[in-house]
Amino acid sequence: MLGFKNFLLDEDGAGVVEMILIIVVLIGLVLIFKKQLTALVNNIFQTITREAGKV
Repeated sequence: MLGFKNFLLDEDGAGVVEMILIIVVLIGLVLIFKKQLTALVNNIFQTITREAGKV
């Protein structure tokens, strides 16, 4: 019984699992908002190009 309790309290792989979950959530958000993100990035680059011509 003590071995099972120690197994439940063991947190050696918790950090790795947390990082994997965060990455999965971020990838999901990118996939969901792909069109909006693409439009935003294109708008930013167009603004940079327009403003760079003034310098």
